[in-house]
Amino acid sequence: MPKPRAKDGRKNLIGVQLKILRHEAGMSTRDLATPLQLNGVDIDRNVISRIENNKRYVTDIEIREIAKIFHITYEELIDG
Repeated sequence: MPKPRAKDGRKNLIGVQLKILRHEAGMSTRDLATPLQLNGVDIDRNVISRIENNKRYVTDIEIREIAKIFHITYEELIDG
């Protein structure tokens, strides 16, 4: 069964917002990956880059942990 995509073909809804948040926080992809790994999320800097470039799907667990790092809600991460 094929995985769902956004109407414009994106594999996730958070890529653009994640990149904006990360840049605003002055974080590198590695800077973001480290606290995610410490919170038990199996993710590295390459995965973050793939998420930001809409080349990777994102799990609900990853969305939750990313939102926690930026002190925002899931909705803010998904909808911008």
